[in-house]
Amino acid sequence: MAREAGILLPVTSLPGPYGIGCFSRHAYQFIDYLRDAGQSYWQILPLGPTSYGDSPYQSFSTFAGNPYFIDLESLIGEGVLTAAECDAADFGGDPTRVDYALQHRFRYRLLRKAFSRSRIAEEPSYQRFLEQNRQWLPDYALFMALKSHFDGKSWLEWPEEIRFRDPDVLRQFQTELQEEIEFHQYLQYQFFVQWSKLREYANGRGIRIIGDIPIYVAMDSADVWANPELFQLDDRDIPVAVAGCPPDGFSADGQLWGNPLYRWDYHRKNGYAWWMNRLEYCFRLYDVLRIDHFRGFDEYFSIPYGEKTAVNGHLEKGPGLELFETMRRCLGEREVIAEDLGYVTDSVRQLVRDTGFPGMKVLEFAFDSRDSGSANDYLPHNYPENCVVYTGTHDNETVAGWLTSITQDELRLLREYLCDFYTPDQELRQPFVSLALASCARMCVIPLQDYLGYDNSCRINQPSTVGSNWQWRVTEAELTQTLQASILAAAVRYGRNH
Repeated sequence: MAREAGILLPVTSLPGPYGIGCFSRHAYQFIDYLRDAGQSYWQILPLGPTSYGDSPYQSFSTFAGNPYFIDLESLIGEGVLTAAECDAADFGGDPTRVDYALQHRFRYRLLRKAFSRSRIAEEPSYQRFLEQNRQWLPDYALFMALKSHFDGKSWLEWPEEIRFRDPDVLRQFQTELQEEIEFHQYLQYQFFVQWSKLREYANGRGIRIIGDIPIYVAMDSADVWANPELFQLDDRDIPVAVAGCPPDGFSADGQLWGNPLYRWDYHRKNGYAWWMNRLEYCFRLYDVLRIDHFRGFDEYFSIPYGEKTAVNGHLEKGPGLELFETMRRCLGEREVIAEDLGYVTDSVRQLVRDTGFPGMKVLEFAFDSRDSGSANDYLPHNYPENCVVYTGTHDNETVAGWLTSITQDELRLLREYLCDFYTPDQELRQPFVSLALASCARMCVIPLQDYLGYDNSCRINQPSTVGSNWQWRVTEAELTQTLQASILAAAVRYGRNH
């Protein structure tokens, strides 16, 4: 089995003009950078349109793409925008941070101009796109048009006749909001045309895309509004229970996510049809699919709706292996990474083994003084070959930041494992990254910040916090040939260069 390596970098974190990483020439340049650095994979975060809080794990649709990723320079090339219009927009003055408020304000203004000049309805390829995506696109476009009409309010606050999808009222709004509906369909067309070209370019250069699918969907989403029968809702479409994580050593109150839970009995009765559509759609977007919170398919945490913390939640059985056996029957053999992190039970371990999917190993977890025995699953000598090792994920501290936050006991454990008692603390980052690359794990994915040696000011996300997440961007000047040569040398050294 070939040893391979990749880099984790959200699309938002790419360099380039106009305030946010997108499907621009800089994305193509980054793919070339990966290839020349001996990498085989580019791992990204979910590509869906973000809701309040800007988290890619809370999206208005599990099927739709984020309009922020549409490359404005491509629209200039099409003649539907001008460079002067784009340059005049205020996207903020910091090229290392995304200002989402400015993106929402100014990027949508530009996209509306592009749409008004596009004559998109006359394009045969656009009509084909509408037909190919008729299972989800009409509901999504109407949902987004209605959100604009109702001043951004959650669909739970809409008038009852539209909230409960009265057919006559739906037809009325489809007529009244036709132009706004068409605008959101146009955005999705542009997103998927541009993404398809970028992915094709990546594959042509030996780079495969690892995508990410959240296990849950957002309550305020087209998915729940259009398909309430799929979720644990009452007769008023209010959640009966919501998702989260149980209390553990990291959080005494657990985590209250608030996503609606699935009615797994309903899904089972109809052959997991919605899930098969969702997974098939993801495999059209990505080469490999990382399924977030995989343990929730074994057992999921159910928290009564209205609770302020997760303390009063309880575990319920999920669909287990049956869902993935159905996937194999319907979709054939597909490449999946199981995000099996957190509190892992024997039954979760067995589910991962039964599916045959590689699980995840996060090296930062290996030196937690609360689990410091040699049997710790995250210590490299305990890895199976069929796994994916990370120094950390988008939810973790950067390695440089982590080295300043761990206890002296944990630092001692790390030094003993590395047999390194002399390297200065901050310089331990490089042997730590090398430890991941040297492991027997078939695949190793390193966040770009860890190759750059950046501290926690460049962290992507700190769970259970809001306000400063999902913002970090790399600049073009930081992607040096020296760094590329160093990444390549490490890939060669540990037999992971493609």
